[in-house]
Amino acid sequence: MRLSIQHSTTYTFSDQVAYGLQQLRILPKSRRGQSVLTWESEITGASRQLEFDDQHMNRVWLVRFDGETTQVTIRSQGEVETADTAGVVGQHAGFSPLWLFQRPTALTRPGAGVRAIAKGMAGRGTADVGVLHELSARVIAALPYGKGATEARNTAEEALGMPAGVCQDHSHIFVSAARLLGFPARYVSGYLLIPEDSHQEAGHAWSEIHVDGLGWVGFDVSNQISPDERYVRVATGLDYAEAAPVHGVRLGEDVGETLAVDIQVQQQ
Repeated sequence: MRLSIQHSTTYTFSDQVAYGLQQLRILPKSRRGQSVLTWESEITGASRQLEFDDQHMNRVWLVRFDGETTQVTIRSQGEVETADTAGVVGQHAGFSPLWLFQRPTALTRPGAGVRAIAKGMAGRGTADVGVLHELSARVIAALPYGKGATEARNTAEEALGMPAGVCQDHSHIFVSAARLLGFPARYVSGYLLIPEDSHQEAGHAWSEIHVDGLGWVGFDVSNQISPDERYVRVATGLDYAEAAPVHGVRLGEDVGETLAVDIQVQQQ
């Protein structure tokens, strides 16, 4: 499937920003199941300082803004050819060892809620794909999908205390529980083709679990499937903070901020 993607993110500040530094993970790479045919990104209101691959082999732009900045806009567009691999991404590669993906983070640290979801599932082995599908079903049962119910800074445990959650919450909970069961697990950010939703206000998130004999395998808890040709992977990390499209800091006076995101994913 050939997908056309347009992604615009605009930050508008109530006053001039003294200094800001952001890491952008907005450039997908050609990997198993996807081939990037064209891709262009541009930034207005900020200047690109550096480009590098991080510890998870994500392509990162480091951008800076200061002085008279009151608005920063990031635009990307391109075409990606995708294929259905039943969610199987393949063997582990990169700078980070597999054991690192079993480490809890501030956003994925398990508490009573996550432990209750994983209860009774231990001892099934890290080659058991079936246990992961069962775990996915348990997560969505514990936290139904609902837009706007949580915020980006909510942890897995905090989300479980809400009446509903979004794909980011499902991914954090699933990753946290999978690590309890002995699986290396990571968070994925990217795009999803939703034919009935031509203008999306956020990207999509899902999880990948390392399964013995298969390598990394994707699980989209929110939609209860493994990613197919409708998905485009952009970045991976231990949690949202390491795979977010935009992550950074601002210094100076307390300045108000509004965010506008428009994403269009269409089949060509």
